[in-house]
Amino acid sequence: MDINGSIALVTGANRGLGKSFVDALLDQGAAKVYAATRTLSQGATGPQDPRVIPVKLDVTSAEDVSAVASRCADLTLLINNAGAMLMTPMLKDGSDAALRREMEVNVYGMLAMTRAFAPILAKNGGGAIVNMLSVVSWFTAPFNATYCATKHAALVVSDASRIELKSQKTQVVGVYAGFIDTDMAAGIDRPKTPPRQVTDRALEGVVKRKDHVLADDRAEETWRTSREHPAQLAALQQHAWDTRPK
Repeated sequence: MDINGSIALVTGANRGLGKSFVDALLDQGAAKVYAATRTLSQGATGPQDPRVIPVKLDVTSAEDVSAVASRCADLTLLINNAGAMLMTPMLKDGSDAALRREMEVNVYGMLAMTRAFAPILAKNGGGAIVNMLSVVSWFTAPFNATYCATKHAALVVSDASRIELKSQKTQVVGVYAGFIDTDMAAGIDRPKTPPRQVTDRALEGVVKRKDHVLADDRAEETWRTSREHPAQLAALQQHAWDTRPK
């Protein structure tokens, strides 16, 4: 599908990668962008493009999801960007609570939005769904294990949705990146990818009808290793633990 003239909704749109998605959509000619945030007061400051429509949305709230689906019935492009990352090893005290919180946003939130908007996209010609996944959809970084678990699960949600929605001509794009230079990864001393690179590649994937978008060098390297040299993943996971943030 074309980005030009599209009507998009971006979850987690107030900052970081979500704000970059909004900006990229506007630059590529989107007719309207619903910028969804948990509270409207979290919206971007400064002059607002008239094509941007702020909407209140907590993806973990069934009431919010239903209300937004009713309001945004003209949607042609859904971008599931909202995410939570708590940097929790699997055996740390409180890891169960961290996992539940991350699952609510990263998995159940994505699922709820996809289910709510699938019939709307079908009615509007098919459209597309972009799911922000991660390189840790394919391997585990032990210092961030609960987040990795959610991204493994989110990959299944994304891949299964693609298969189920194919008959209604809805494209489902999984986007993978390493650490992105946003507040979410502010405390991590690792190479980071500019948000705009990720969003531009993601939207290019929509235009070119790609199922999977490798948004940076880390994603390309990890994809290749996981398929050509899967045994090396164990060494990468151990290295991630040995060099974890202190």
